[in-house]
Amino acid sequence: MKYKITIYCLIALCSWSLKIRAQQITKTNDSAVVTNHQVTITVNYKTGLINYHFSNGVVLNNTVAYLVDVKTGYCSTSDCRLHQAVTKPFRDSLGKGVHIFVKHIDNKKGIMLLQQITLYHDHPYLLVSLTGTANEGAPFETRDICPLAVLPKYHGSLFQPGAEPRLLDVPFDNDNWVNVLECKWDGADKPIFSGISYEYAAVYDNKTLSGLVVGSVSHDFWKTGIVYRSSKQTGLIDSLKIYGGAATEDNPALKPAYGGLDGTHDHVPHGTMTGAVVNSPVIYLNGLSDVRKAFTDYGHINASINGRQTWKGNAPVYWNSFGVEGVLGYSGVMMPKDLGKIADFIQTLDNFNRYSKPVLSIDSYDQSIYTTDVLASFGKYAEKKNQQMGFYFIPFAIWSWKNSLDNKIAGSPYALREAVLRDKNNQPILYKDGDWCAYAMDPTHPAIRLYIINQLEKAKAIGAKFIKIDFLTAGALESATRFNPKVRSGLQAYNYGMKTLRSLVDSVMGPDIFITQAISPMFPSQYAHTRFISTDVYSHLRDDQAGFPHYGSTEASLATGSHLWWVQGTLWPYTNLDVSIMKQFQKNPELSEKEVKVRLYAMMAMGSILGDGSDFGDKLAADRAKIYLNNKNMAAFFSNPKAFTPLKFADGETLDQQLSFYLPAKVPLLSLFNFDKQKTFTQQWHRGDLNLGARAYLIKDFLTDAPLGKIAKGQDVFSLTAATEDALLVKLVPVN
Repeated sequence: MKYKITIYCLIALCSWSLKIRAQQITKTNDSAVVTNHQVTITVNYKTGLINYHFSNGVVLNNTVAYLVDVKTGYCSTSDCRLHQAVTKPFRDSLGKGVHIFVKHIDNKKGIMLLQQITLYHDHPYLLVSLTGTANEGAPFETRDICPLAVLPKYHGSLFQPGAEPRLLDVPFDNDNWVNVLECKWDGADKPIFSGISYEYAAVYDNKTLSGLVVGSVSHDFWKTGIVYRSSKQTGLIDSLKIYGGAATEDNPALKPAYGGLDGTHDHVPHGTMTGAVVNSPVIYLNGLSDVRKAFTDYGHINASINGRQTWKGNAPVYWNSFGVEGVLGYSGVMMPKDLGKIADFIQTLDNFNRYSKPVLSIDSYDQSIYTTDVLASFGKYAEKKNQQMGFYFIPFAIWSWKNSLDNKIAGSPYALREAVLRDKNNQPILYKDGDWCAYAMDPTHPAIRLYIINQLEKAKAIGAKFIKIDFLTAGALESATRFNPKVRSGLQAYNYGMKTLRSLVDSVMGPDIFITQAISPMFPSQYAHTRFISTDVYSHLRDDQAGFPHYGSTEASLATGSHLWWVQGTLWPYTNLDVSIMKQFQKNPELSEKEVKVRLYAMMAMGSILGDGSDFGDKLAADRAKIYLNNKNMAAFFSNPKAFTPLKFADGETLDQQLSFYLPAKVPLLSLFNFDKQKTFTQQWHRGDLNLGARAYLIKDFLTDAPLGKIAKGQDVFSLTAATEDALLVKLVPVN
């Protein structure tokens, strides 16, 4: 078999043979090689295979791209006989760089596959995408398009060097208390691991934190899946597919993080993209000696491409009713007269009130008791206390009885059955099953727009300035039918719905409305000011505590959060780690004061806004609020919260996590979290890791300012210790 070898250099005088800023491009008879200080990319003309060698030692060998057409089937870049490489300089909103276009033609399907690889002069990452073009015959229809894969068929592999390599696997959304996974190689005698991560993933060495982050930066059509399988050789992945078209069902036979509840919760396959030209998601790759930098770069590029919300002034602080009673008024625990007492008490917390008007965030509520008129009246009362109202609603799901499909959707002339999403048997999709269930709604249906307007008008009527939106994943589900046939995928519909919602908030309620997302996909991220890292965190220390739920602990939320600190300041102005509790969450057992402190420190480490869900009618809860919520240092921090950087990540599924974080600043903050029941936790710190100068520092307790020690001038290493089941938070005060 003969192969045509072609390379085009679209720049005058063949200057690509010389070094141009950060990139150097050379060619041989067999390949084109593009090199910068961060990565070397080799395109093989004969096979169409592409290799990526990152400067930190991460290697992807023999990568391919493919698409699967619904009618004609699978076609990969290596199924083509002709491979042509083109390079072209460019400038875009992110900077200058070079595009590598690799065209693959002459295959049995009669199509062209075009890979685009983008390198920047001033950024360490690269972007990869695939376009399929029909040369003849009918246009494409695909629900599986992959711009980057390493497959055994082509002897492909991904290698992560290091003594303790890990693969990070993340769930699609933040529901069901599903943990992230840090998959590790356990030796040749142990089984391989496999699974699917959603939207992004990473490999890294747990000792050095050198690694690679991969993930989608386009979130307007495709749900991106990252399917992986390890080799028994340490650090080697022998199968990896990063593809658009992920749609997975929940499987109660599997553990939650292993296919049980970590997927997209779909009931039908992913919607198809059609046309003479189809495009994959754009994939980010960044291999660095510090994978934490690769994560923050991933957040920044997503915000640059897709946009993000900003917030003027100090961060909101709020009280939320869910910690007292799940459905406000339903069981009579928190009635309107009790709500007034909450407002009265909050007014006495001078530091809690110092930086912004506290929000009284009314969560799900019994509307026969807490009518709009009642809430509006209370809003006026709150205003006299220099407080403001919050509002809760669910835009893309409606809770109802199963026999109520003929009921009208609030604010619209449409029946519920007209706007529900439907499965492959044309049956309504239940986002949450049960006799009292949540129906998944079509964000493209006019009924849902009218319903959102109806809810926002209620929010405006009560004077709300803070909105919590929940169960958003329902709007991202795939459906057999939609009102708008041009919207062909769940994520496309969700994007449509969120864009509509964001616009309606401005038009109905006016500017400066703070939006927080509860249960939701991570992407698209540009429509809210914050998103919950974990939902329904109950403030007990560990998931295995007697009497408490086996989920929703501070440890579980922070273990997840240790991999998500980077979203604060990149995707969102702040994060949300749910509310603290001063004594007791609903009917759970009472918390110890130490658990209250650890919970608040965890919220600080994640850059969360400050919310509390306590019943301040209880004396112990009120007394603790005076100590913690009204602490002057705590209040000052939460006026502009910043996420700490992890010195180490959570690792494995043990509850005995020992975690360290730091926040660079004029007065740096350091935190230790020890969830181990038996062992104390001592962390050594190095000046270089913290970017400290050579000066001396006083070590002070964050809450009390009590002196705990000193770092001498020029002292390179110092240690801090946290007791069992405890946390330590200190500040380093420079000594002049």
